[in-house]
Amino acid sequence: MSNKLAIIGGSGLYDVEEFKDRELIDLNTPWGKTSDKILKTKFLKKEVFFLPRHGRGHYISPSNINFRANIDALKQLGVTDIVSISAVGSLKENLPPGKFVIVDQFIDRTFSRVKTFFDEEIVAHVSMAKPTSSGLSKCCEAALKKLNIGHQYGGTYVVMEGPQFSTLAESNLYRSWGADVIGMTNMPEAKLAREAEIRYSTVAMVTDYDCWHPDHDEVDVSMVVQTLMKNAANAQNMIKEIIKTFRNYSVEKDPANDCLNVAIITDPKLRTKKTIKKLKNIAGRVLNKK
Repeated sequence: MSNKLAIIGGSGLYDVEEFKDRELIDLNTPWGKTSDKILKTKFLKKEVFFLPRHGRGHYISPSNINFRANIDALKQLGVTDIVSISAVGSLKENLPPGKFVIVDQFIDRTFSRVKTFFDEEIVAHVSMAKPTSSGLSKCCEAALKKLNIGHQYGGTYVVMEGPQFSTLAESNLYRSWGADVIGMTNMPEAKLAREAEIRYSTVAMVTDYDCWHPDHDEVDVSMVVQTLMKNAANAQNMIKEIIKTFRNYSVEKDPANDCLNVAIITDPKLRTKKTIKKLKNIAGRVLNKK
């Protein structure tokens, strides 16, 4: 099976003239509607999908993103690799606004989001020890190096519930944990991608210093948007490089590969046809085995 790439991020990421043969796809999923229609397009004759996680125009709050529908729809389209592009605040002095961070760990501080496909009749426990794909992350790093874009390879992303920004006490707490950046969107996205056996990598774009920094004691939306606009061209150029080369970075032992083989614990006799049907896009490979 040929690897297929999807980019999840802001709608401005695919406003690139070279992206040809555009088609908007509207898919139904057992989990409801996706954040928006999925753009199928081509760059240098290579197919790629784009999904704006907050909807076009940014009208969906982080807590209300239908992460399950988004991942299910991408799985239906045959996506094997997801690169998540996210705006984040920095928790470290050496990660100033404008810098990119290729994340390799998460601390999930969200509390009002459904975090699994396996919440009814069938239970599965996938490993999240290594939540991102090393091969895909190396591809992102190679793209940033080629473009001479300032970045850090590796880092821990604290995912907060939002939509409010951190209190000073929270910001200092996360710094004491040794975390690198903070944002609101990559969980449960990364967990659901793992359950769907899709390789996942995050490139976090630093927009501010959160509120711990003496020169940035209050974060506001205008500050975030201003930095995002400055980063837009870099992000677009990075994506073009990733599209060209991501197939060269497949890792045979990636933790997402066939991870459901050892994850589903529910007795097969208790798995109803209704639930198996609901999970067919995500886990049909395993659940339909004879």
